[in-house]
Amino acid sequence: MGAGKTTIGRQLAKTLSMDFADSDHEIEQRTGADIPLIFDLEGEEGFRQREMTVIDELSQRDNLVLATGGGAVLREENRRRLHDRGAVIYLQTGIDQLLQRTSHDRNRPLLQTDNPRKKFEELMTIREPLYLQTAHITINTSQQNINHTVNKIISELKRLQA
Repeated sequence: MGAGKTTIGRQLAKTLSMDFADSDHEIEQRTGADIPLIFDLEGEEGFRQREMTVIDELSQRDNLVLATGGGAVLREENRRRLHDRGAVIYLQTGIDQLLQRTSHDRNRPLLQTDNPRKKFEELMTIREPLYLQTAHITINTSQQNINHTVNKIISELKRLQA
């Protein structure tokens, strides 16, 4: 949450002349409900099931840059499908930066807590090993602007394909 997946993904897709999709936005379009409402009605488990279905479908498309929610790696099926079907890029960002980027965003159900820092720390303890396991490329975005990050990703993708 707040690493820049959608912003950077959209710019990467544009630069590479590819399509772009965001799994969270796709879920919202299909259900007609925003993510917080889905969490309220179905809980995190219901949301994760929807997410798995959408990621399975989108990850089979060609010529697509896909941004997923930060919790997508919690399901082994998502990790396997993403890793096997494309180049996975982990946008690594420090907790201070994540807090700054998400401080006014009320559309993140997991951060609606009295102590967002503690929540980020808990999430990262669980998720970061999964991100690192799944990713083909890790890019630190803490101090980088969008264009620099996109150019670094493109450079790493070229290196990966060589």
